[in-house]
Amino acid sequence: MKQYEAVIRVMEKNGGFATLGYLNQNVLKLDGCEWKTKTPFASIRRIVQDERLFFKIRPGLWALKHYKNKLPPEIFSVEDQPKAKQEEYSHTYYQGLLVELGNFKKYKTFVPSQDKNKIYLNKKLSEIVSVPESFRFGYEKIVKSAQTIDVIWFNERNMPASFFEIEHSTNIQNSLLKFVELQDFYARFCIVADEVRIREFQAKLSLQAFTPIGKRVGFWSYEDVAELHTKTSELVSIESKLRL
Repeated sequence: MKQYEAVIRVMEKNGGFATLGYLNQNVLKLDGCEWKTKTPFASIRRIVQDERLFFKIRPGLWALKHYKNKLPPEIFSVEDQPKAKQEEYSHTYYQGLLVELGNFKKYKTFVPSQDKNKIYLNKKLSEIVSVPESFRFGYEKIVKSAQTIDVIWFNERNMPASFFEIEHSTNIQNSLLKFVELQDFYARFCIVADEVRIREFQAKLSLQAFTPIGKRVGFWSYEDVAELHTKTSELVSIESKLRL
């Protein structure tokens, strides 16, 4: 089996699509294909960029060309679908990447109850989070507010380590206000959005109301999230091979 055939086989078993992270976790496990190169993950990235066989759906997500008309709408959202649905699919995709990224890093992962049945690739978000309910890490009012945040990573002590809000077209300021309420916790705050919104993010964060958290809030673009998901999956695959 040739290397590109191995990538195709894994994608076909997954419904005709896959994240680079998924490919990194599964392609090298196939029997009958030798990867003599010292950089197999780079080879996988190169293979999916072959436009004769594959196409890019969004950052970090690729599909087989001959599956293009078979993909479900949450995977390949065509332009004639309502804008609200397209935005929902995009929002859920990045939620899923952040959950998987947290799982890779051994955090306990959570999404709000209203999002648990939303489809990330071919699974419900509830199937990939590691904790079904938020831990009671503070006063009821604080916990209730935190439960509306798109993704939370909890550490081994069941305390919040990172809070993520995904802003496709909604008001970034509302998310910053949530972060202000959580400023007393030793946790990372992060806005995830399209790169074009970084100046808007910076302008909002510079308001005096957000001075207490000004140095604690990061901005991750969609490309950043996809790249971090891919690179972390590579590390996890290597550690698994070495049984670390």
